[in-house]
Amino acid sequence: MKLVELHARAMDLAVEVVDTVRPEQLDRPTPCTGWTLRRLLAHCVGQHLGFAAAARGAGPDLSLFADAPLGADPGEDFRRTGADLTAAFREAAAAGRALWLPEVRADEPFPFVQGVGFHLLDTLVHGWDVAAALGDAGRLVAAVDGDDALAGTLLAVTGAVPDTPEVRGPGRAFRPGLVPGAGAGRFERALALLGRDPAWQVR
Repeated sequence: MKLVELHARAMDLAVEVVDTVRPEQLDRPTPCTGWTLRRLLAHCVGQHLGFAAAARGAGPDLSLFADAPLGADPGEDFRRTGADLTAAFREAAAAGRALWLPEVRADEPFPFVQGVGFHLLDTLVHGWDVAAALGDAGRLVAAVDGDDALAGTLLAVTGAVPDTPEVRGPGRAFRPGLVPGAGAGRFERALALLGRDPAWQVR
């Protein structure tokens, strides 16, 4: 349950960021190459729905993870589906349920803890993507770095992501890792190791 509650903390931080998005900002570019803020949020909401379905026992159905259409208030969509995912993870933890995550592997489910770790990483990194697109990533970075358990868990999950051509590169979730800059904190180190440039800005 400790990891589930760390995930809930990560989700709360991401919600704080997404809640600041204004409609006129939805077409801004993001650190996800070729994705606008609108596309990124549709992806995040779709992932909330897919992981929640997996936590409630759904099988390897890739369509459950499709990008979700956004309503008039994308922040509300993100908040509502994020809260439902948190509830689903708590239910799955109590049931000792494994998670089918066909975007990653379709032949067998993942242990629950590993699946939650995947989404914790996704939540914080995409939360940073949104914050960077808004030009205000510093507050999220400071909040994560100030939480020893959350920052340590993020780095541990990041370190388990293989840096190989099969996992990293065009069309993949992450790019080849970068060397963290001198003095980088834990969140910025995790971003660099996943191929994100912590200094990325809208141009």
